[in-house]
Amino acid sequence: QVQLVESGGGLVQAGGSLRLSCAASGRTFSSYTMGWFRQAPGNEREFVGAMPRSGGSTYYKDSVKGRFTISRDNAKNTAYLQMNSLKPEDTAVYYCAARFGTVYSTLPRAYAYWGQGTQVTVSS
Repeated sequence: QVQLVESGGGLVQAGGSLRLSCAASGRTFSSYTMGWFRQAPGNEREFVGAMPRSGGSTYYKDSVKGRFTISRDNAKNTAYLQMNSLKPEDTAVYYCAARFGTVYSTLPRAYAYWGQGTQVTVSS
């Protein structure tokens, strides 16, 4: 199994930045594709972005392209979500998730392991 713990959420003004971290423990972190999701009150959990286990290519929800950047450091067993130019509509609980293998998915059910979530609130 993989245990995931997010950190780095908080309250920020519109236009500001936050960096979320997702620390993994357990089985080999480098074997997992990492995804980031978010869920706002009353909404379904939605895909934000993902990075395959090998790093390199990244995939993003259209509304965050150019503002959010996913990275990972396999030596530190940690994935990151750098969020710039934040907007009030980015307000949500953000989750990291792990999926064994090289193929990413935009579907939450494709990810077997989840962190506890971290709240991001963007004020206008």
